Amino acid sequence: MRIIFIFSIILGVLGCTSATTNEKTSSTQYLTVLHTNDNHGRFWHNEKGEYGMAARKTLLDQLRSEAKIKGHAVLLLSGGDINTGIPESDLQHAEPDFKGMSLLGYDAMALGNHEFDNPLSVLAKQQNWANFPLLSANIVEKSSGKNAFDAYKIFEKNGLTIAVIGLTTTDTAKIGNPQYIGHLEFKDPVPVTANLAKEIKAKYNPDITIAVTHMGHFIDAKHGINAPGDVTLARSLPANTLDMIIGGHSQEPVCMASENVNDDSFKPGLACNPDQQNGTWIMQAHEWGKYVGKAEFKLENGELSLLDYKLMPVNLYVEKTQADGTLKEVLANEYIKPDPSLKAFLAKYQAIGAKQIEGTIGSVDARLEGDRNKVRYQQTNLARVIIQAQMNVVGADFGLISGGGIRSSIDAGEISYKDILKVHPFKNRITYMDWQGAELWDYLNTVTSFPADAGAYLQYHKLSFERKNGKLTNVFINGKPFDKSKTYRMSLNSYNASGGDGYPTINTLKGFVSTDETDAQALKTFISQHSPIKAAEFAPK
Repeated sequence: MRIIFIFSIILGVLGCTSATTNEKTSSTQYLTVLHTNDNHGRFWHNEKGEYGMAARKTLLDQLRSEAKIKGHAVLLLSGGDINTGIPESDLQHAEPDFKGMSLLGYDAMALGNHEFDNPLSVLAKQQNWANFPLLSANIVEKSSGKNAFDAYKIFEKNGLTIAVIGLTTTDTAKIGNPQYIGHLEFKDPVPVTANLAKEIKAKYNPDITIAVTHMGHFIDAKHGINAPGDVTLARSLPANTLDMIIGGHSQEPVCMASENVNDDSFKPGLACNPDQQNGTWIMQAHEWGKYVGKAEFKLENGELSLLDYKLMPVNLYVEKTQADGTLKEVLANEYIKPDPSLKAFLAKYQAIGAKQIEGTIGSVDARLEGDRNKVRYQQTNLARVIIQAQMNVVGADFGLISGGGIRSSIDAGEISYKDILKVHPFKNRITYMDWQGAELWDYLNTVTSFPADAGAYLQYHKLSFERKNGKLTNVFINGKPFDKSKTYRMSLNSYNASGGDGYPTINTLKGFVSTDETDAQALKTFISQHSPIKAAEFAPK
């Protein structure tokens, strides 16, 4: 009897243990999604010690460890644009960035438009440097209609089946270098995603479906001249097609004050509420690795809910008011010590890049404005310096450049070759076009119509005009009224001449000539020959 009684107790205990275990694991699972986007060559920290991949690794290691303790699966994604922005990276084709991302443990990234700034042979190298897939479901070969890159990736993590679909902005067709992407078609991401999600569901029945995109987040889907982005995608798909969109391209922190209202007060270290459209969470972590986005999800009985979201600053500084009323820059978060192993690995690349761009080439007495939020909205002094430099190369009467082709400002003081390459990272060649007046008028009627808030926005020099009722009028070139019977020489870079940013393609027309001089070489020569540059002489009027 005693033996039977003891045996019954053991069975009861085992039964209770089994029931408890099943209760914990059968219906509730957890996922932490970590994300960054628009790295743009920032593998190394800036002069203030902000961001940088080595500090990012320390933070990522910590977040992974915390997630593991909580029993979360972890996925690390990038919204693309690893290329173009910092000379030390650009001169090495972003090798330190892609190899650094591999050491950081990225699971996948979306192909961004700047992945096509170089010949595709360079992109092939970058794919080899990466130990994770570069995804895009909506880029196909024109000749065959087949996907040019991997469309998606299936992950099995902690018992979760997660589908990640890559998407790239269709604007790449006009803002990418036509010489490198002419054989590719960038298809509408909405039908591509709808069809692909059905295929994936039928084949894998994933628990969670994510789109990692490089298309931009535009508040309330108001995308202007830009191609539709993440909000349009979420709204256009059947509900529950995507659980979340991890994005890039617009280079802003996606933090909402309320439905379809941006949180303009967001600063590093403050709370951030991601967007949600049609049941799909939309997230983006600004740019350059300034933040790591961290989203914690619970999947219970087939329902996915967001438990917590943070944009975690990587050694960013913010201005804070002191007791005496003055403003002082302080760290927004506790200092993150860079991972010593990764820092040593990247330091070799930093030294190689720095060696190629050391030395001063000239100076300027005031800031030359090239910030993104200026050159895409208004005429700037740096644009006029750039255009004058290019006009000098070819002896032009006037010159043009799209605002999106200017990538950085130049601060007052000494100017280095690095400063030049930050302004001009693309290696575009200087070209010119000898126009007959009547044909030039038609061309100007198009390019002067491009609106602000777009890379196509026209920067010009030695040209003035008005637009009335949608028509071009009152045109002056080099201070003289436009004469349709005259021939005018216009300077332009090879990117815009070949149709980049949606400019009319002119590189096949009679009168077009391409030189071997690059935009960076032209600007370097101009600054070295005319220093000290007086910024006021190039102030827009």
